[in-house]
Amino acid sequence: MTLTKTLWGKSKTAPGKKNDGQDIWLYRMTNKSGAYVELSSVGANIVSIVVPDKNGKLTDVVLGYPEANSYFYDGPCFGKIPGRYANRIALGHFTLDGKEYTLPVNNGPNHLHGGPEGFQNQVWESRIDGEAVEFLYSAEDGEMGYPGAVDVVARYEWSEDNCLTLTLSGKSDAPTILNLTNHVYFNLKGEGKGNIFDHELTLNASEYLPTSDSLIPLGESVPVAGTPMDFITPKTLGAEIKADFDALRFGKGYDNCWVIDGAQPGQLQDAAVLYAPESGIAVKVTTTQPGVQIYTGNWLSGCPVGKNGHRYEDYDGVAIECQNFPDAPNKPEYPSPVLRPGETYQQAIIFAFSIQ
Repeated sequence: MTLTKTLWGKSKTAPGKKNDGQDIWLYRMTNKSGAYVELSSVGANIVSIVVPDKNGKLTDVVLGYPEANSYFYDGPCFGKIPGRYANRIALGHFTLDGKEYTLPVNNGPNHLHGGPEGFQNQVWESRIDGEAVEFLYSAEDGEMGYPGAVDVVARYEWSEDNCLTLTLSGKSDAPTILNLTNHVYFNLKGEGKGNIFDHELTLNASEYLPTSDSLIPLGESVPVAGTPMDFITPKTLGAEIKADFDALRFGKGYDNCWVIDGAQPGQLQDAAVLYAPESGIAVKVTTTQPGVQIYTGNWLSGCPVGKNGHRYEDYDGVAIECQNFPDAPNKPEYPSPVLRPGETYQQAIIFAFSIQ
């Protein structure tokens, strides 16, 4: 394994912002086959994943930008780690230990991905640690309305057989909530190669969480059987994405959380397989998380110019976000997102690439 670290630029955000003028580092992890992953310190993000297709051609299967500063405040949250709470919290309110907290509303009536100054829009500290790359972000007590000072570490490892392992950990000095994931977008034909309607998705999930029209879960999960949400057996993303079905109308495509079958805290479980017949590339996703949010890039149009001059359009990538359930702080029946002093938040996501 070869690891390199280069200065990618300096952040150019508004004066007085936490990030203004900070060095942004770009890391490359290359295995013996030449396949590689690029990461940057903006949001601890995945910039590129370059793996061979069925003809042996190295292909970048991740949407992203050619310039570091395009990653700040981008709508899609390309490849970054959102936080302190990934996904939505209804109306920007939650109660913890009898105290109500108010968070900024930045997605219709709701709070999304930790707010406008969430973890994804921060420059993380970073280092090479053996054959891994580690990123650290320290959030202050009260940052974006959340209680407690939190230290979060994202550790990436790249294997000789093209597996990318992301380990997420966190500690807090006061009771808080924490929900972390990676928001990478895949196009397994190659970034900039059009929409992902021909990609075949398989989910290890027999139930999903129906939502309101603002994409807040209503409560209990329901079976996917007989609905467009059924991916128990492989199905193309485009097969039913335009169906007259509440979940698809509310999100303008897929933007829902599925309940992973057999999920147990601390145990790895299969979540998803995504496959592009055109390239032959597949990615299998396993995780310790209880849910997987599938988002088919329904609002990509108008984001900054992508890599190689590509202008991404809606549905040009799909995110497979392993995480706790949306709005879990307000739903005691969901897995608890509460992190208390002395506890360690610990989750893992593995992206294993292969040719089928």
